[in-house]
Amino acid sequence: MSELRLQRTEMVAQDGTPVRLIYDAEADILEIFFGENGPATGLELTNYIVLRLDRKAKRILSVMLRHFSILVEQTEYGPRSFPLEKLNRLPEEIRELVLRLLTSLPVSQFLKLSHLQSSPQKIMPLAYIESQPMVVHA
Repeated sequence: MSELRLQRTEMVAQDGTPVRLIYDAEADILEIFFGENGPATGLELTNYIVLRLDRKAKRILSVMLRHFSILVEQTEYGPRSFPLEKLNRLPEEIRELVLRLLTSLPVSQFLKLSHLQSSPQKIMPLAYIESQPMVVHA
């Protein structure tokens, strides 16, 4: 059995929320925890991005980034973006909550949203990872 190698970093987000980053190099997974941990519902936004949502408190407890090294790769056009194709499968109330939380601190400091509009009626939300979020170390 191989030894589990985790890299941990603690910092404070721009809004004062304590943030813990835990990276598993072997699995190439980064999980970003915001504030206190607790019971949550897992929501898969893409095959690479999973949120843990506390529905009662209406806050994101963590963001798990699978294949992290791929997610943060820069392309010749800028950061690699991923369609949030699974977002539309969520009930409207949860989808609106998730979008509000994704575009608010502390999550928006690490995960950025944009969109692709292929026609006036068709808009696809996209996400990319902020490769160098502004942080204050704890």
